[in-house]
Amino acid sequence: MVLEIIMNKVTGLMVVGGIYLLAALAGWATVAVVGSGAHPIEAFFYADVVGTVVVFAGSMVLSNSSVYDPYWSVAPPLIAGAWTLSAVDGVAVRQVLVLVLLLAWGVRLTANWAVGWGGPRHEDWRYVQIREQTHGRLPWWLVTFTGIHMMPTLAVYLALLSAWPALAGSRPIGWLDGLAAVVMLGAIALETIADLQLRRFARDPGNAGRTVDIGLWRRSRHPNYLGEIGVWWGLWLFGLAADPSWWWTIVGPIAMVVLFVGVSIPLMEKRSLARRPDYPVYQRDVPMLIPFVK
Repeated sequence: MVLEIIMNKVTGLMVVGGIYLLAALAGWATVAVVGSGAHPIEAFFYADVVGTVVVFAGSMVLSNSSVYDPYWSVAPPLIAGAWTLSAVDGVAVRQVLVLVLLLAWGVRLTANWAVGWGGPRHEDWRYVQIREQTHGRLPWWLVTFTGIHMMPTLAVYLALLSAWPALAGSRPIGWLDGLAAVVMLGAIALETIADLQLRRFARDPGNAGRTVDIGLWRRSRHPNYLGEIGVWWGLWLFGLAADPSWWWTIVGPIAMVVLFVGVSIPLMEKRSLARRPDYPVYQRDVPMLIPFVK
């Protein structure tokens, strides 16, 4: 039985990997069609949209919208790498810092998804809930394409815009780059530790039905989300250090704050309140996101 579960998961991951390979090839083909006349930001935006459509098609074939979940962390390092190759200028040290940190973030987050994913039949509870709530009101393909696939793609691309000046800007590296590196590295460490603590807590049968309240989870109800938000603010600081005229890309990390605080966290809170009797007390005593700030 255990071997069957493992094989199903491995097979599922291979299928998802194949879908993502097709998405990457479709993206590169899109860039080739757009041609050298387009700015890399524009060309790879089209590629990102086309890649999302391919992943959406795969999720519909498998009847599982969770196929899209790793796209969040797979696409940005690939796009940033392509932007680096397209950049005429750029400071090598800054480029290396940004690419290494983005890659570390992407690999860790993708691996975290892969470990937690139950296989082709396992769909994120949020998608199951959305499917049930919209049943009979809107076609499911429209709901999942717009809300689960395309909306996050657009939000992530918006947040990734600050990577362009960080990779193509020619301003010498300085103290702000150091601060950006500290913020990104700290944010990656934060969400890594939070996820490990959550898994360790969940593995203990004695914690069944209880709210995780160990380690970082004693200081924040959503430390993993806090770390994710921090990654995008660190990337914006890199862009600001490289070219201050790109300050307006702050809309990216702000969009991430809105996405997590306005959508992801309320969904998690509502579910926890319904499933865990001790959550109201935990909710009262522990800050939602930032420690010591209620």
